[in-house]
Amino acid sequence: MPAYQAASEFLAALDEDWQRHIAAVGPCLHQPYPARDPYESLVRAIAYQQLHAKAGDAIVGRLVGLFGGQAFPRPEQILATDFDRMRSCGFSGGKIATIQGIAQATLDGVVPDYATALAMDDEALIERLISLRGVGRWTVEMLLIYSLERMDILPADDFGVREGYRRLKSLDLQPTRKQMIDIGQGWSPHRTVAAWYLWRVAKP
Repeated sequence: MPAYQAASEFLAALDEDWQRHIAAVGPCLHQPYPARDPYESLVRAIAYQQLHAKAGDAIVGRLVGLFGGQAFPRPEQILATDFDRMRSCGFSGGKIATIQGIAQATLDGVVPDYATALAMDDEALIERLISLRGVGRWTVEMLLIYSLERMDILPADDFGVREGYRRLKSLDLQPTRKQMIDIGQGWSPHRTVAAWYLWRVAKP
């Protein structure tokens, strides 16, 4: 996509480390899921928290399977599902409570619909949603990146982003969250693509 190409060229021009890495990885193949509503995006992000992608895929697959394989269970269905059935999908007790909270907050209008979220700026949406139990900044950033297709999001709390940068620059220690934010200022307005490439820095 032209937007990704421009971002890749911008990042490759930063220095030799970025240029070499982007040449090795190739074009940015970031795949958002446009128009996925915030409720579903948040539930999916919670499912994947602290798990490898395959494990997250399996849990989400079992959750969808509880409801006959429809596209995705609605908030009312989540709230009507007992703890043990949710637990059978592979969710921890903490994640079940968080998901139920997201479902209730959706019905209460705290979690906005897609059109409302699309019209909100990044920080306003983050501040609104991190008020929910178990929903942190990273979770909302995944919503911004994958559902709302925001192009300038750097998840500075993300282990893969910080470790990717450490390896890219051959550092002894990962940058702190604050350092990562400061460093990332120089990648704006292409921080989403920068994160995509940092997730793909090979182990030394």
